[in-house]
Amino acid sequence: MIFFLLYFTAFLIFIHLLLNYNRKAVLIRKIPGFKDHFIFGNALEAIRSPVELFSYTRELAKKHNGIYRFWGFQLGYVFIYNPEDVEVILSSMKHHQKSEVYRFLRPWLKDGLLLSYGKKWQERRKILTPAFHFNILRRYFASLETNTSRLINTLNQNLNVNVDIVPIISEYTLNSICESAMGTTIKDDAAGKSYKKAIHELGYLLVQRFIRIYYYADSIFKFSSFAKQQNECLSIVHNFTQKVINDRKKFVMENGIDLSNTYDEKTYDDFKLMYSKKKKIAMLDLLITAEKDGLIDSEGIEEEVDTFMFEGHDTTASGLTYCLMLIANHPDVQQKIVAELKEIYGETKRATTIEDFNDMRYMDRCIKEAMRLYPPVPFISRKINEEIKLSNYIVPAGTLCHIHIYDLHRCESLFPNPTKFDPDRFLPENIGDRHNYAYIPFSAGPRNCIGQKFAMMQMKSMLSAVLRNYEVLPVTSCSDLRFQSDLVLRNSEPVYARFVKRKFSI
Repeated sequence: MIFFLLYFTAFLIFIHLLLNYNRKAVLIRKIPGFKDHFIFGNALEAIRSPVELFSYTRELAKKHNGIYRFWGFQLGYVFIYNPEDVEVILSSMKHHQKSEVYRFLRPWLKDGLLLSYGKKWQERRKILTPAFHFNILRRYFASLETNTSRLINTLNQNLNVNVDIVPIISEYTLNSICESAMGTTIKDDAAGKSYKKAIHELGYLLVQRFIRIYYYADSIFKFSSFAKQQNECLSIVHNFTQKVINDRKKFVMENGIDLSNTYDEKTYDDFKLMYSKKKKIAMLDLLITAEKDGLIDSEGIEEEVDTFMFEGHDTTASGLTYCLMLIANHPDVQQKIVAELKEIYGETKRATTIEDFNDMRYMDRCIKEAMRLYPPVPFISRKINEEIKLSNYIVPAGTLCHIHIYDLHRCESLFPNPTKFDPDRFLPENIGDRHNYAYIPFSAGPRNCIGQKFAMMQMKSMLSAVLRNYEVLPVTSCSDLRFQSDLVLRNSEPVYARFVKRKFSI
């Protein structure tokens, strides 16, 4: 028995040394971080509920100085939230490959812009960049305003009561991106309802897999009930996307589309699209045109449409939710926005034009400050493809790097009194000396968010319409929020507000 115990102990020590004292492990474990355990490394520390895990990582961020690590079973992560290290990762194409965290999205988005890398990503980015040029954004404006009107009609049916704003805003952003990206309206028929439900369920299932480490392995996940649900939802979503693409191709074939272009090869800033004013242009039209030119195939079109449906609605809905909540909880800020809107619209109830957005300077600062406090995407993750130095620590190739935007935006040295909602942080005189990578709600560098101008336009459209019509009263406060670990900043409970009709609508 004694020999068996000695043998077993020696075997465990060997396993421990093998797992936790190889070169990669030694380099990563030099970085401070999670509590270490025999054999398991830091793996046991990650077994927490989604809410607990989010809270725990915030504690680690406060404890450490801009960087910490996780190591378990040959899986190494570094978590960074200082602008110098963030710049090292994001400013070049060396580390632009997304990490393994995103592979859970691959059955849905396949090899679209979010997940692709290398030459394929560069080719897709080049095809899609014109879709978000200002001249084309103008063509999406009508769809945004139509959906904003629908949102106002919904709120009119929910006056003077506590309203969970999350599903209402999600419905608005989903409809808006569908019409802008695919050129179609999600009808309230069986197919439309099934598509919306499937989109939301896929988001839920993604979270469930993300928080259950044992489901990271495809060999285990495929036998779970979650995998069955996911496959059913994917079938609905992909069939809907394919039908929309085929219908749009037929429409373009029958009606044509004037989509000639000229551009300066040195910069996309000078890109100009010449189009017919009589016809709407959707992002899908550019992809169909690219297919005719042999730049993309049908599968690629589907990948990009699904990608923009995912990226374009959930993240913007998150940004709008917390921005509206903050405005409700800061009546002085709300009064300033309303005063600005009165300057823009006067005593009229005229429709909004896209030019009005340029005059919403204070609202612009409010949106940016809201995304500082509550970035819609709380972290992004990259794969370290070659050995680098971060905060004077050597990080080996193959390590996964989480950039914690949430903690970066709350760094005291970058944003004094960081938990205070202060839109004036974004006055021109207050941002001049700020590090270029201190504020990155849309990521940064060559792989920044391609749709950020569209997102800002969407947020201004919705917020200006709501505040022209209603006074927004607080229900959920900042102290009530309990976030959970997710790819999108998501509260674990509903977010409530109350809408009171203004006596004199602007």
